[in-house]
Amino acid sequence: MKSNSKRSTVLLIYTGGTIGMMQDVVSGELRPFDFKTLTQQIPELKKFDIELSSIAFAKPIDSSNMHPIVWIELAKIIKDNYSKYDGFVILHGSDTMSFTASALSFMLENLNKPVILTGSQLPIGIIRTDGKENLITAIEIAGSKLKGKPLVNEVSIYFEYKLLRGNRTFKYNSSHFDAFKSPNYPALAEAGVNIQYNKSALLKPGTKALKVHTHMDNDIAVLKLFPGISKKITSAIINTPGIKAIILETFGAGNTTTQEWFAAELKKAIAKGIIILNITQCLEGRVIQGMYETSSHLKKMGVVGGADMTFESAITKLMFLLGQKLSSTQIKKQLLANLRGELTL
Repeated sequence: MKSNSKRSTVLLIYTGGTIGMMQDVVSGELRPFDFKTLTQQIPELKKFDIELSSIAFAKPIDSSNMHPIVWIELAKIIKDNYSKYDGFVILHGSDTMSFTASALSFMLENLNKPVILTGSQLPIGIIRTDGKENLITAIEIAGSKLKGKPLVNEVSIYFEYKLLRGNRTFKYNSSHFDAFKSPNYPALAEAGVNIQYNKSALLKPGTKALKVHTHMDNDIAVLKLFPGISKKITSAIINTPGIKAIILETFGAGNTTTQEWFAAELKKAIAKGIIILNITQCLEGRVIQGMYETSSHLKKMGVVGGADMTFESAITKLMFLLGQKLSSTQIKKQLLANLRGELTL
C-alpha cells in the first residue's frame, strides 16, 4: 500500500510459471515455492528503494492452462489496486505470456501505469536462472518515474534485457533465455549498465480514467492455410456451430488459393455474419490485401486485413471486441483501428 514517502510502490502478482519453482534438494523435482519467501530467494529485492507488495493466486497455474477467465481475474486485481500502486509486475509462465499481455492491453483502456509481465526459462531455484534478472529489472522499470510520472504507461513484457510492447510479441524460442520477439515494433527499453528507454516508441500517457473491460468472447475459430488444404477441412472449420469470427492465417502478404470452392466457403461464412480476419503466417511483415491477385478477392468479399498484428494480438483483440456486443460493422472498423499500439497503420 502507498505510504507518505515518495518511494514508488509496485504490486507483484504471481500467477504461476517456471519462475516460481524451486528444485527439491532430495528428489531434484521442481515444485512451487512459497511466494511469501520471495525476498529470501532474491535478497536483492530488499535493496530496492521501492515498496513491494504481492498477491499470489491461491492455486498457481501452468500458463498452458491460461484462459480468458484468468485474464478477467488479473484485470480485476489491477482495477481494485490501481489507485494504491504506481506499477504492476505479473509473474507468468512464458508459454502464453504474449496472449495474456495482448489481452490485458485491450482490457485495460486508458492505462497510465506500467503493467509488466515477466517470467523465466529456468526456475528461481536453479543457479543459472534468468528469473532473478528478469524480475529485478521488471520491478525497477515498473517503479521508474520522470517528474513524478511513470516512464511506461502500457502493458509490456520484460525478458532477457528487453522491454517489449506486449501486444507486439510472440514466444519464438523454448530453449533460449531470449524467448520473445517483437518483429514489427522496436523495443521499448533495453537494459545494460543503464536502462535505455526508447521514448519515441512508448505510448503517450492520456488524461482519461482507467476503464476495465471484463467481457471476452472466445467463440473464434482459426483456419491456417497450407498447400493442399481440402474443402472438407475448410468447411468443417467454417461451419463450426456457434463461431462468431475466424482468423485466417494466410501466406505472405495475405494470399490464399484462388480455387472457386475456397472463395465460396468464405462468402458463405460472411453471409452468416461471421467476421473473417486475415493475418499472415510470416513472423515479420504485414497483410496487404489487393497487392496480389491471390488476395484481392478477399478484400472484395469483406475479409478484414489484419495489417501486422501478431496471432496473439489478433485473437485477443477479436475476443475483446466480440465481448463488447458491437455490430459486425463496428467490429470490422475497430479491427482496422490501432487501439493499443497493436498494429501499424
